[in-house]
Amino acid sequence: MCWSATADLAAGTGIAAVGTVAVALAARRPRDLPLAALPLLLGAHQIVEAVVWHHDGGTGPATLVWAVIALPLLALWVPAAVLCAAPPGARRRLLVPLAAGAATAAVLAHALATRTVSAEIRGHTVGYSLGLPQPALVVAGYLLATVGSLLLSGDRGLVLFGVLVAAGAAVSLVLWRREYVSTWCSFAAVCSVLLTLWAGRRRPARAGAAPSS
Repeated sequence: MCWSATADLAAGTGIAAVGTVAVALAARRPRDLPLAALPLLLGAHQIVEAVVWHHDGGTGPATLVWAVIALPLLALWVPAAVLCAAPPGARRRLLVPLAAGAATAAVLAHALATRTVSAEIRGHTVGYSLGLPQPALVVAGYLLATVGSLLLSGDRGLVLFGVLVAAGAAVSLVLWRREYVSTWCSFAAVCSVLLTLWAGRRRPARAGAAPSS
């Protein structure tokens, strides 16, 4: 996140706490649990970045853990979680972002296994470098998997979340091109607290009933 290790730690702790509430609310609907757990994951991700700050960037374990969560894990987690929670009528079209997420996650996982990811403190931001081949194609697949799945979900709350995340991606690209991944992840983490409201509004699942949207 921007600004400092303290900001990352405070934001991550707060977002993770909100995520715990979201998971508790989603317990009424097991299919919602993976998506409701997203704030918990993103909060932990911000805490990991606080450790990156503490070590002045570099190529240590915290940098690698941060990259694993930000890159392959989220590329697959988000479309899979949206598919689980989506109404039946939206599930077929959500196979497209899920496939994009699986392919993108495989490319990113291979890159992390064969290359060294490094972090550099740049003023009040952190820049990460992995040296991906065809980065524009990888970014397009990542956006289709994450933002695309939310926008195609058929659920108004998730579509709103997707719009906010897309706006955050655009702002981060314009203002922090070199620190794009870090700043966008931070923005998405803050926006993910909306999933607590989403989980709270979902009706408990009933046997034989279609999921509500």
